[in-house]
Amino acid sequence: MEKKGKLELTWVGKYEEEKLEPRILIEDKSKSYGDPDTENMLIHGDNLLALKALEMNYRGKIRCIYIDPPYNTGSAFEQYDDAVEHSLWLSIMKKRLIQLSELLCEEGTIWVSLDDNEVHYFKVMADEIFGRKNFIADVAWEKSDSPRMDAKLFSSRYDHTLVYAKNIELVKINPVPSGEIPEHYNKQTEDGKRYYLKPLRYMGTADGRADRPNLYFPIIAPNGKKVFPKRADGSDGRWRWSKDKVDSNPDIIEWVDGKNGWTAYYRIFAEEDATRPPETLWSFQFAGSNRNAKAEIKALFNDNKAFDTPKPEKLIEQVINIASDEGDIVLDSFLGSGTTAAVAHKTGRKWIGIEMGEHAYSLCKVRMDKVIKGEQGGISKEVGWQGGGGYKFYELAEPLLVKNKVLPVYQINPSYTWDMVCEAICKIEGFTYEPSGEFQGHSSEKRFIHITEEFVNTKYVMSIMKNLGDKQSLLIYCKKNQADMMLPENVEVKKIPKDLLDKCNFESEVQE
Repeated sequence: MEKKGKLELTWVGKYEEEKLEPRILIEDKSKSYGDPDTENMLIHGDNLLALKALEMNYRGKIRCIYIDPPYNTGSAFEQYDDAVEHSLWLSIMKKRLIQLSELLCEEGTIWVSLDDNEVHYFKVMADEIFGRKNFIADVAWEKSDSPRMDAKLFSSRYDHTLVYAKNIELVKINPVPSGEIPEHYNKQTEDGKRYYLKPLRYMGTADGRADRPNLYFPIIAPNGKKVFPKRADGSDGRWRWSKDKVDSNPDIIEWVDGKNGWTAYYRIFAEEDATRPPETLWSFQFAGSNRNAKAEIKALFNDNKAFDTPKPEKLIEQVINIASDEGDIVLDSFLGSGTTAAVAHKTGRKWIGIEMGEHAYSLCKVRMDKVIKGEQGGISKEVGWQGGGGYKFYELAEPLLVKNKVLPVYQINPSYTWDMVCEAICKIEGFTYEPSGEFQGHSSEKRFIHITEEFVNTKYVMSIMKNLGDKQSLLIYCKKNQADMMLPENVEVKKIPKDLLDKCNFESEVQE
């Protein structure tokens, strides 16, 4: 009998894999802004390579990921190619989704905004990567506050936001404020607190004096008369509270003078911070609209065409509040006009934003500089934003190895300093770059790496080994070495560039 395969989405190029080079990130201190001790990062470069560059330091540390990738609608946007072939789009997204899944922490979630054009294909692909059990919701965001009268067939009023957990058993989702106070809270104190009244006399089964004798006692009414709990038929009843509780809560007891005399009630106040689980339908009143987003962009850049497809700050605020807490790291690898970074900053989160192209400078950087200065657009007034903080601006380094222009061989990129070479090799091999003495880095307390331009022979190896402790091992990278060396069991020697070529691909889909 023929073995049946699993149900899956296939496309041309799906199974093509490449060993991405984990590039180093180079801070451009002339573009970094604000607090120099900040952990916030604005990265200029291709997001696939940038995500790989973050992998070693941020694997399993990101609490909330939000991305708003090109919808592949066939539209022509200045900032993005939004009209690529369907299979290519899926391949592009698959590679990035896998990298994003590596960065997400066990309690975290990823949120992906899409429209009807690709969302159903993306859902099947994401099910394969995250697992169907980790799918949480498809949130429908009402992007338009009015119908499009020029629509050819249907007027599209909403976009999808797919939400996945890294681990559905451990995921943490925050509730949202409940909003409106129910109508039965029909009374109000002088300072505006809403409440309703409930009889202090207990009603229901076992409401007689004999049922709880200790709850039968007099309470003094406003006119000084003693009032006992009486049932509707005139027989003795009982109070809800003990005498001690009545005596200690005079402020919430309220008397009503009716035809049968004084009746005692107690106040039940509406919860000011009442919450509810988030819903899957987000109105434009709840999360803003495209119109709001355009207005925010125009206010920031004096041009509502500065970015074609912005998201309103209110929308991203809802995502971040539901998916993270203050101090958590939020990541957006399709940063666009910088909305996610702006909202994360204003709401007390750490953030990493990745963008390619000129608008990383002209939009993202400019916007975040204004945020740090205290701009008052978007959600600023709502959250009491007054400015502060900072970010570090990083450029994605060029490939470590490049092809020789004459010979069919690879060589170290001439733009690299030796320190950059050492950092890059450490990253490729999975070592923490932390130069100390003869060593450039370590992967544990017992394994170290030494990188040199010197000719490595037995004598050289023994000189470096003097710095090793008991049960420690060493990896040496060099350009040239003695061919017939006898090495100790705890020492390994590799060559530049030969052994680096086996580790990863120094060419990629990204055109340098």
